[in-house]
Amino acid sequence: MKGLARKMFRIVAEAESKAHGLPLEQVHFHEVGAIDSIVDIISVAVCVDNLGVDDVVVSALAEGHGHVHCQHGVLPVPVPATANIASAYGLNLRFTDNDGEMVTPTGAAIAAALGTRDSLPDSCRLLKVGMGAGNKVFKQANVLRAMLMETSQAEAGKAGNLTSDGCSMWVMETNLDDCTGEILGFVMELLLEAGAADVWYTPIFMKKNRPAYTLSVLCRGEDREKLEEIILIHTTTIGIRQYPVTRTVLAREKMTVDMDCGQADVKVCTYKDRKFYYPEYESVRRICRETDRDFKAVYQAVRLEAERKGL
Repeated sequence: MKGLARKMFRIVAEAESKAHGLPLEQVHFHEVGAIDSIVDIISVAVCVDNLGVDDVVVSALAEGHGHVHCQHGVLPVPVPATANIASAYGLNLRFTDNDGEMVTPTGAAIAAALGTRDSLPDSCRLLKVGMGAGNKVFKQANVLRAMLMETSQAEAGKAGNLTSDGCSMWVMETNLDDCTGEILGFVMELLLEAGAADVWYTPIFMKKNRPAYTLSVLCRGEDREKLEEIILIHTTTIGIRQYPVTRTVLAREKMTVDMDCGQADVKVCTYKDRKFYYPEYESVRRICRETDRDFKAVYQAVRLEAERKGL
């Protein structure tokens, strides 16, 4: 709960920092510091935690047009902070003919922090519906609707192809033409230990035909800051590209099979009604070293035993 609330505040702070061209620590929290914004953010965090929500789908956010008067003068709609959040976190805005601001930075930050999936399940059971009306009067009803849904076991398995990563996954990239192999290997270790979902290097050629590498990091939104710090401190880069992505991930579990040469671990992946069995490398490696058998034969034997056990 506290982590979610902090994430919302950080999203607003980053957006305001970019809008004002100031370091994060120098941002004036005129928006975040407002009592109503604090209440909104904390209330949402408490509500989501109490409900035990696993995934959140955020529909396109209806936004108005024109200008608004605020502490910084007259600003266009969407205001810079809202536009920065929508751009950074891949929020979909649906522009209407309503005159005025319909999506505030606080509202955009809440949507960005909560969103974990980009589409509704094919079928579900509707448990509760909540509606709240805003104070502003527009041509259409100024209402926010939230629906609490429950998916069936079959649908949950199907939805397992898209985990809670959703749009909160990010790719961080930087090009390096003056780092040694030792540095690159060390940085990969640090990034994986710090929570990166994946790290990889791609050979490239940069200016003056210099052989180089692109460092790519797949991570969750809440891990970006600490991973960014590792890259900036331990490599020679002076900048990092970042963009949000979605990924499809099969539901996974582990099983253990008994072989004549000991136990072996197997990763079991599920897609709809199909299962795939992948022996873990370390188990196959250990058996090969202990029995002097070839890798392909051991891998195949472990996979067949796992398939037999899984039937």
